[in-house]
Amino acid sequence: MTILVIAAHPDDEVLGCGASIAKWIASGESVHIIIMAEGVTSRDLERDSSGRSKELSVLKESANKVSKMLGVSSLKLLDFPDNRMDSVDLLDVIKAIELEVDKIKPTTVVTHHAGDLNIDHRVIHKAVITACRPQGENPVKRVLAFETPSSTEWQLSDSEATFHPNWFEDVSDTLDIKMEALKIYQSEMRESPHSRSFQGIESLAKWRGATIGCDAAESFMLLRELR
Repeated sequence: MTILVIAAHPDDEVLGCGASIAKWIASGESVHIIIMAEGVTSRDLERDSSGRSKELSVLKESANKVSKMLGVSSLKLLDFPDNRMDSVDLLDVIKAIELEVDKIKPTTVVTHHAGDLNIDHRVIHKAVITACRPQGENPVKRVLAFETPSSTEWQLSDSEATFHPNWFEDVSDTLDIKMEALKIYQSEMRESPHSRSFQGIESLAKWRGATIGCDAAESFMLLRELR
């Protein structure tokens, strides 16, 4: 099985499914990662990539270190605008994803949840669903959506789409790899009790594990599966 993880920003791939990536690779699966947008420029009133070049370079270096730690088959870093992907034509995002799907030919695609608070997550979700539509020779048979701490749980419960996990990965043996990978993204982590703190991430994994009777788990929504 070939798995393609499509995430918005450097750190989302680990926050959402880092332990599962490690588990899948350990079991012999081929995992590829695409990160669609650069980070940090949303912290300015106007996008200024040159003014944030040092931070962007650190994030790219961190993403590469994480990928090597996890053992992924490939990492692709695109440069869509951070937290401004609603300013980009959706078709451009879809085309970028279609190009990578055609190259990698994944059987499973894993991406953000449709109801996340973060606008980039929502745009990418919509683009992924379109790019992976079951027609022609599209290789994608399964689409999963992960939860991203500090985005998925911050959306209002009466919003159009809420996260209801129906797919769990037992990551009791690989949670420590996820936590080590997050240390590489130290600049993106927050102090407890923030949900994007080390304590928050571990607590969520323990709770998801308790849901299915194991020490730790990552949860997903199965959006499509073709047999």
